[in-house]
Amino acid sequence: MFFGITMLASVAISMKSVLTADQVLAKAEAQLKATSIIAEMKVSIQRPKWTKTMRLKTWGKGTDYALAYILGPEKDKGTVYLKNATGVYNYLPKINRTIKLPNALLNQNWMGTDMSTDDIVKLSRLKEDYNAKMMGTKSILGKSCYWIELTPKDEADVLWGKLELFIDKQDFLQMRAIFYDEDMEAVNQLETLEVKKIGGKTVAAKMKMIPSNESGHSTVVEYESIQFNKPISSSFFTKENMSKVTP
Repeated sequence: MFFGITMLASVAISMKSVLTADQVLAKAEAQLKATSIIAEMKVSIQRPKWTKTMRLKTWGKGTDYALAYILGPEKDKGTVYLKNATGVYNYLPKINRTIKLPNALLNQNWMGTDMSTDDIVKLSRLKEDYNAKMMGTKSILGKSCYWIELTPKDEADVLWGKLELFIDKQDFLQMRAIFYDEDMEAVNQLETLEVKKIGGKTVAAKMKMIPSNESGHSTVVEYESIQFNKPISSSFFTKENMSKVTP
């Protein structure tokens, strides 16, 4: 009898410890939660006949503000992308002009990479725009991961017809993401290649975006430095400041 009671108690504890898809997403978000993030990264583009490497510095504050400054190559240096409450903007230093990007351009490949402007300035908010469903578990890079399917909410204005995320059970880091179009065809796959501690947090330090139907195409993003929770004024994320940003 005692054995039976012990088994029932164990099962009850186990059931309580099972996480829902929304809880896993919340933990993944909390893992990297910060009032601000300042990062430097290297972006390497691979094509069948050429390669290109860029370096960027990015600033982010909450979910409403993001800015990316191109450090190199020299011909692109000083180009700035900004997202704030009024829209997404691009500053072109060679002609000293700031333009507002139309929504149609946000979904196109950014500066020859396999990522869109939407990916770079992080317009989408997963918990707000998608319904999450737990699909099971999968091992990626030797890490046991939650497999979560995200489908758009009826009112959400998003690019993807569906997303599949694979989130590490230990550190709650995204190890893989698969992006589907409205016809439920896989378009891109984002793989985490390296996990390490930067700026006091364990992060996905190196990631690779691979288009599903373009052989020999890929983009690798590698973080070189990250600062968390450094105060940044909201006035930094304005159109007027874009031409004044220095790395």
